[in-house]
Amino acid sequence: MQAFAPGKLVVLGEYAVLDGAPCLALAVRNGVVCNVSHAATRTIRTPDGDDRFVRAALDALPAPAATYAFRDAMPLDLPDKPGLGGSAAAVVAALVAGGCPPDRLLPLALEVHRAVQGSGSGIDVATSATGGAIRFEEGRVTPSSIPAPVVVYSGSSARTGPRVQAYRAWAARQPFVDASAALVDRFPSEPIATVREAWRLLCGMAEAAGVAYRTPGIDRIVAWAEALGGAAKPSGAGGGDIVVAWVPDVPGFVARVATDGFTVLPVEPSGPPTREDPEPT
Repeated sequence: MQAFAPGKLVVLGEYAVLDGAPCLALAVRNGVVCNVSHAATRTIRTPDGDDRFVRAALDALPAPAATYAFRDAMPLDLPDKPGLGGSAAAVVAALVAGGCPPDRLLPLALEVHRAVQGSGSGIDVATSATGGAIRFEEGRVTPSSIPAPVVVYSGSSARTGPRVQAYRAWAARQPFVDASAALVDRFPSEPIATVREAWRLLCGMAEAAGVAYRTPGIDRIVAWAEALGGAAKPSGAGGGDIVVAWVPDVPGFVARVATDGFTVLPVEPSGPPTREDPEPT
């Protein structure tokens, strides 16, 4: 048996989602696969030996005895993880592989992921458990419409935790939260203009809150997108990882960032998690 859970791209609303504002995200095929085979006891295998998230998910069910072997779906040839929600996808894949009922998948995945990680908005878990394009607000998921972006690796990975801590310590964040929510509402009708405003809003927040958000690489990718009449911004907490861009001239943008030494990632939208049981013999 094989289970699959998608990864995620945060499109708009990051940081403010921690204060209950809406956030947009897109599920992608770069997620996690779990292959299940018969065994007398429960055995877990992961690519790097870190089984904290998947073990907690399997324990929460509890999952039956078997060998649960996890691997990346559509792995990317990068020196570091790019920030596509791997731990959330691993939790969802483990729950699906362990036989979690569909109506329990999202709440149980959120519970397990928060217990292991300790904090977070849940947007990555919600995207992986639901699939497609979603709007996430105070734990509620509704379908959305999001044009697929060009995804560019900024050249370095980044840790989300310290950036979230700096944001939460910023006392004057309510105007930022309100402005972010308004941009999420505008995105479907004006995606490029909205993303341009969101980039500037997030940069202002980062400067005021002391969040290490911008890097020279991110700045160059955003500049290329805007020079071609488009818009770009980090997907998620910033400080590295990936940048999402919407541009009228996609081939021109891809050529320019590639010439500048950046990697355009083969990231494709995904549907919901799947479970494929072997056909009876």
